[in-house]
Amino acid sequence: MPIESPIPFEAIPLLAHIRKEDREALAPLCRMRGYEKGEVVFHEGDPADRIHFVFLGRIKIVKSAGGRDVILEILGPGEPVGAVAVFERRPFPASAIALEPSSVLSMPEREFFALLEHRPEMMRQMLAGLTYRLMMVNKRMADMTGSAEFRAARLFLTLADRVGVKRGSGIYVPLPLSRQEIADLIGTTLETAIRLMSRWQKDETVLTDKSGFTIPSVDALKTITME
Repeated sequence: MPIESPIPFEAIPLLAHIRKEDREALAPLCRMRGYEKGEVVFHEGDPADRIHFVFLGRIKIVKSAGGRDVILEILGPGEPVGAVAVFERRPFPASAIALEPSSVLSMPEREFFALLEHRPEMMRQMLAGLTYRLMMVNKRMADMTGSAEFRAARLFLTLADRVGVKRGSGIYVPLPLSRQEIADLIGTTLETAIRLMSRWQKDETVLTDKSGFTIPSVDALKTITME
């Protein structure tokens, strides 16, 4: 559906610093769509014919690897979804699936690039933001090395930094991931994820409840990543 109210471009880092006239030109291309939990935004291999941004909720990026799915990252409000593929004009290399009820802002690739061709300053600003996204994706891939415990510690440190809420001396992550989703995120088996999270619960490294996770001491997780 077309967006009738002003678009909060400032909430989307990749678009936050474009000029007023560029925002006015971009606004008519924007469409908003809601997705239920588990609904697919796009499939791996689909043509990247739209550029997407998370507006509300969270989207997981899932890649088929070795006969199973691996969650590459979890994207929240303001973050681009599949932007690298759109800019490189190649099929989406992974699937995007709503982790919870979400809204996604999107624009058609052809019209979007036609607009950029006549607005070089806007192109420069977009490419600067895209470079940052590439750095974050490369960092996420680097985090897939090391032991399962190391990768899990890196995962929860990242979640604490991106969506964590301060609670006393600890951090609360309001994201109810299942054990299977944790296994997919760190590239391990369900059994390994269950054993690890059970041990962390007992040791009070990461505490699980129905609505998310509590990290009593971030330093304890940092210690694991330095071992």
